[in-house]
Amino acid sequence: MASISSLGEASIAIFSSIIFILCFHLFKKPHNKGFLRNWPVLGMLPGLLMEFHRIYDFSVENLEASNLTFAFKGPWYFGMDMLFTVDQENIRHIMNSHSSNYTKGPDFKEVFDVLGDGILTADSKLWKSLRKASKAMVDHQRFQKLSMSTTRRKLNDGLVPLFNKIAEEETVVDLQDLFGRFMFDTTLMTVSGCDDPRSLSIDMSEVDEFAKALNNIGEGIMYRLVNPKFLWKLQRRIGFGQEKKLSKADATLNQISRCNQVRALEPERNDDKFLRDTMLAFILAGRDTNASALTWFFWLLSENPQVVANIRQEINTNLPRITTGGGGPERPSYDVSMEFLNKLVYLHGSLYEAMRLYPPVPFERLSPVKQDKLPSGHEVDPSMKVLIFVYALGRMKAIWGDDALKFKPERWVSMTGGLVEVPSSKFFSFNAGPRACLGKKLAMTQMKTVVVEILQNYDVQVVEGQKIEPAPGPILRMKHGLRAAEDMLTSSGYPAGQLGVPCRTARGTLPDSSGHPVGQLGASRRTARVPEPTLLWVPEPTLLRVPEPTLLWVPEPTLLRVPEAFPHEEAS
Repeated sequence: MASISSLGEASIAIFSSIIFILCFHLFKKPHNKGFLRNWPVLGMLPGLLMEFHRIYDFSVENLEASNLTFAFKGPWYFGMDMLFTVDQENIRHIMNSHSSNYTKGPDFKEVFDVLGDGILTADSKLWKSLRKASKAMVDHQRFQKLSMSTTRRKLNDGLVPLFNKIAEEETVVDLQDLFGRFMFDTTLMTVSGCDDPRSLSIDMSEVDEFAKALNNIGEGIMYRLVNPKFLWKLQRRIGFGQEKKLSKADATLNQISRCNQVRALEPERNDDKFLRDTMLAFILAGRDTNASALTWFFWLLSENPQVVANIRQEINTNLPRITTGGGGPERPSYDVSMEFLNKLVYLHGSLYEAMRLYPPVPFERLSPVKQDKLPSGHEVDPSMKVLIFVYALGRMKAIWGDDALKFKPERWVSMTGGLVEVPSSKFFSFNAGPRACLGKKLAMTQMKTVVVEILQNYDVQVVEGQKIEPAPGPILRMKHGLRAAEDMLTSSGYPAGQLGVPCRTARGTLPDSSGHPVGQLGASRRTARVPEPTLLWVPEPTLLRVPEPTLLWVPEPTLLRVPEAFPHEEAS
């Protein structure tokens, strides 16, 4: 076995060296931006490998320069010929009118074998059976209520206490990791009926083994997609490199079949492998995609503070009001309902806009069953793979206009204030045709619930200077994570030092002579909550800003304390 291993490693080293030397010599000179040169024997593979570290941006350049469709030629006899497209007519042809001719294919199942026989990899009768069962479960009213209650419970018991701790201790965390843990816990509890695995909690472990396994799977699958089959199969045989990581990740994922409520999906199949594959498909669909969307969303918010202000204004405007006891004034009710969430059109559009620029699933890979001619004029056959490059689709100026690269939630809001409907061939983040995402509504509800909770109570401060770039893989993750700190917000939904709508919870309150709590805006922006109703002490004339926005002049000593550590505007 040792000799086989040595021989395999030597073969891999020789092949890699040849590719590296060829790439070095072939690409020393500048070449046309957006195009790959087709070399004898090697095809376009050397150029692709040279650009692999920036594969997403390169795909945008290449497809823009190729009139939305590009034919990739792989090495001779390696079966790596592919067609990349973002042409809307091609997408409609593939996903809708001729969908029966385009399947995942046997090669897909081989490359994604670690995912088993779940709905994400299945074809034909198995896929139809799994989709029918999954749709029945996802569409059921009790399942939707369970999802809402589970998300709410995990927010209250997991995310909020953790964010409070982060704000109090002034620490920095990886939001991508936190969202991944949050979505894993909620998805597993909802789908399987298991107790909260508490991968997200105040006392959580530093390393999330399940998340690590899923990330290794993503890297391994991407490696398989851009390398000759013989190479990664040789690595798998000898247990080397990415294939070794895949094997370990597979063993970790096998542990999730311990919960058994998911048997209701297919009662006649009670084996552990079926449970593992089915649950893994739901976890990948729920955890990875939503965590990816939320991570990129909050980064985009950090780059666009006016969007944050607009979302907060929409939340405060639409929050239902309840009357306080004794005929007192109305105050906001913080019970998040579907009716309330459905009114948040601008927030909905902001999430769509984030997924347009950074789709959780950056490409869709299919194989034609028989030869076909696409509307663009390109011919495909069963030996080829067709890739709808979703990441590039959302950035095409020919499709989205000259401001395609701009984060602009307003493009999703109509003149009448409703949500603009866009065909799935243009906005592909939830797939299209018979394979359209079953959990689209559920996912949007869950993400809006999380965003409302965070933006009502915290100011997410992304650490400046960190490198933000996507990691190559089947899920669009941030390569280096997203480091951020959380500031607690005052009652206004703004960082401490500003006033507005009363907040639900209190920190550091003191009683005054009347016995009422006196809220204090602390000397640090990280000591932010005030209770309701609250008396605050202002020891001298001060000019304050409230969120309408309005200037509030306090001309004499008043119960409204604003420490000197907070900047305030002087009266003119």
